[in-house]
Amino acid sequence: MLTEPAEGTPQPVTSPAELEQVIARFAAGTGPVAIDAERASGYRYSQRAYLVQLRRQGAGTTLIDPIPLGDLSGLDAALADTEWVLHAASQDLPCLAELGLRPRKLFDTELAARLAGFERVGLAALTENLLGYTLEKHHSAADWSSRPLPESWLTYAALDVELLVELRDALVTVLAEQGKTAYAAQEFAALVVSGAQPPKPRTDPWRRTSGMHRVRGARAQARVRSLWYARDQIAQRRDTAPGRVLPDSSIVAAAEMDPKSERDLLLLPGFGGRSTRRLAGTWLDALSEARALPDTALPTTPPYEGPPPPHRWAERDPAAAARLVRAREVVARVAGGLSMPPENLITPEYVRRLAWEPPTDLSTVGDLLAQFGARPWQRELLAEDLAKALAPDESPDSPSDEASDGASGEAAEGTETSQ
Repeated sequence: MLTEPAEGTPQPVTSPAELEQVIARFAAGTGPVAIDAERASGYRYSQRAYLVQLRRQGAGTTLIDPIPLGDLSGLDAALADTEWVLHAASQDLPCLAELGLRPRKLFDTELAARLAGFERVGLAALTENLLGYTLEKHHSAADWSSRPLPESWLTYAALDVELLVELRDALVTVLAEQGKTAYAAQEFAALVVSGAQPPKPRTDPWRRTSGMHRVRGARAQARVRSLWYARDQIAQRRDTAPGRVLPDSSIVAAAEMDPKSERDLLLLPGFGGRSTRRLAGTWLDALSEARALPDTALPTTPPYEGPPPPHRWAERDPAAAARLVRAREVVARVAGGLSMPPENLITPEYVRRLAWEPPTDLSTVGDLLAQFGARPWQRELLAEDLAKALAPDESPDSPSDEASDGASGEAAEGTETSQ
């Protein structure tokens, strides 16, 4: 069990003068730099970083409090020619970019482990498996926006980068032994390009309210929408996670019951707390606005771009359903031969798009995959076999039974490849 950093737990850097010393020290260090960031997901509205951890040979470990410092572009410049090592990089790159930290070259230990076929790819599991050290992960869901940060939290944060470079070195060896070095390099290069981009705004984000499937009718959906946006404005203004203002379950309950008085509202689950009661007028106003909407302003089913859900394919287009079955069989076979999760071999959405509307000229499958975002190594391994799988089925038998079973049984896909 690794309980303390080798050089002890450093105190967070909070002043420009301290930061200048850190920049000089890390610029003089050697080898890759391990980087991690702690956010306050579940506590704050924003996804900003509240602590940044770094470790490099010759520089040791540093914890930086970005709140009083803001811009860390000076540190970025000092590390411009250095490989950055992160675990689950896509989670941290956007908040690091907000601080002016953008890698030019990186190594993602989680993604490397997925490509190498490890079943457990969490930092603690990999560190134990490959390095023989056990890490405690007690504070991963902590409110990192609180100040001062407890000593135990700082120790936890420092340990997150303590062995990251050593873990990178072990995974480099594994990838080389498996012939996957080039695969990983292309994935990491794609992350450098796209990883720091903020997520695209969702259309109608209120539709993702947990329990939304229970809400029947456009008028009730309008109540969810109105309550969702009222809550979001409050959460954004307070920089508080929306669920801490009003749980999704309470929004759904109010949408179903449509209370018209404060008394009726406060009887619903989640509305009886003191802070929620203070906002009773806001919630009632939101419900009243939804109630007053003309029918023409009620939510309608948004147009769906791209293929429909796979479980509907057999009914809507049996030939496409059969193509999807064959294409997935290709992906599963190649991924199995590489001991790699299928979703890391190719983004499942790409396969669905190909199967639903294959190109007229099947020799262009590789080009189409490139337009979707597939990397060269993925196209090289899959394009030819996918083209064969997409060819018209010449057999006289109807494929609908097999296609229906295959398409519906695989409706729930795994996590898509990190972009």
